Amino acid sequence: MNITYDFAFFLLSGTVLTGIIWLFDSLVLVPRRKINNPHEYSGESLHGGQSSGKEPIVVEYAKSFFPVLLIVFLLRGFLVEPFRIPSGSMIPSLYIGDFILVNKFAYGVKVPVLNKVIFEMDKPKRGDVAVFKYPRDPSIDYIKRVVGIPGDHVAYYKKVLYVNGKQIETKSVGEYSGPGEFNPAKEYTENLLGVEHNILIIPSKPVGFEGEYIIPEGHYFMMGDNRDNSNDSRYWGVVAEKYLVGKAFMIWMHWDSGISFERIGQSIK
Repeated sequence: MNITYDFAFFLLSGTVLTGIIWLFDSLVLVPRRKINNPHEYSGESLHGGQSSGKEPIVVEYAKSFFPVLLIVFLLRGFLVEPFRIPSGSMIPSLYIGDFILVNKFAYGVKVPVLNKVIFEMDKPKRGDVAVFKYPRDPSIDYIKRVVGIPGDHVAYYKKVLYVNGKQIETKSVGEYSGPGEFNPAKEYTENLLGVEHNILIIPSKPVGFEGEYIIPEGHYFMMGDNRDNSNDSRYWGVVAEKYLVGKAFMIWMHWDSGISFERIGQSIK
C-alpha cells in the first residue's frame, strides 16, 4: 500500500508523537519525579501537585500542542478541509485565490491518511464540484466538476458536451469580464441535466480533445468549467472512488492581490 506523505500524514505524525510524549510522561516520568522529589508533590499545587519547574520542556510543548493537533486532525480528517484554488481551471465558478471548504464526509467517512471508506454516504452526482487526488500523482489535489457518473456515456465534440446521447444545453451570458487572461472568452450557463452552472469557452482556442467515454463502475468523469484551460478527464481518464476527497461547498475567503469581500461566504454551485 502506498501512503502519500502529505500534510495529513505529518499532522497525524505530530498528533501521535505529542500524545505518546504526554502519555509516557504521565505513566513513567511523573511517578519517578514524585519519588525523587516528594516535597514538590504535596498536593497543594494548582496543577495537581506537579512542579512545572521540574517538568521537561519537551513535555510542556507536547501537552500544549497535543489537544490542538488532535482537534485539527479530527476536523480536517473527518469533517471539513480547507483548500486554496491555485489555477484558473474552474473559472468562472472559482477564481485563483479562492479559499474553499470541502465536506470530507459527503462521499463517505474515510480513515485519514489511509483514505479507506469506513462508512458509506452519498455518491457523487452530476454537477458536484469535487476535490480528488490526481490519479497520475495522488500527492496532488485537483478540483473539477462531476460530469459523468458510473454507466454514463460522455462525449465532447466541437466544444459541445453530450451525456447519454443528449446535447447539454447552454445559454450565452456574454463576454467574460472576470479575472484571468482570456482574450476573448465567452461565458455560458450550462444545464447539466438539471444542474445549472456557468462555463467559459474561448472561441479562438483550438479544441484540445474530442472523443467519447463510457464511465465504468466506481469511476467518475471530471471536467473544469474553464473548458479550454483545464487538464481533466478528457486527457487522462476517469477518477476512481478511492481518490475522492470530498465535495466543495463554500468560499470562506478570497485573497489574490487583495481580499475580495464579495466572494466571502458564497456557496459553490
